[in-house]
Amino acid sequence: MPSVNDSSPQSWRAVAIFDDRSDRLLYLGRSVAQVRAGVAAAFAEVLDEEERDHVRSLVLQRWQGAADAGSWLHHALLEVPIAANFQGGS
Repeated sequence: MPSVNDSSPQSWRAVAIFDDRSDRLLYLGRSVAQVRAGVAAAFAEVLDEEERDHVRSLVLQRWQGAADAGSWLHHALLEVPIAANFQGGS
C-alpha cells in the first residue's frame, strides 16, 4: 500500500508564463513524455493568437508530495512552439 507521505511525483504539467508574469495551465499529464508530446497542440488550442504572442516561456513542473499536501516544482523549461508548427494543420 502506498504511503500517505509518498514523495514521488504524481503528475506533470506545462505552464505558459506571459510577459506580464501571469501564467496559464496548458497541459496536465501522468509523465514527462506525455506532457512533452502534447504541449505544442495544447499551446495552439488553449491560447488564442494574441495570447501566444505574449508567452515568454513554457515551464515543465512536477508535483512533489502527497496528493493533499504538496507543491509544484520547476523541472525544466520547454521550447515555445513556433506559429508555423501548428497553423494550417487542421
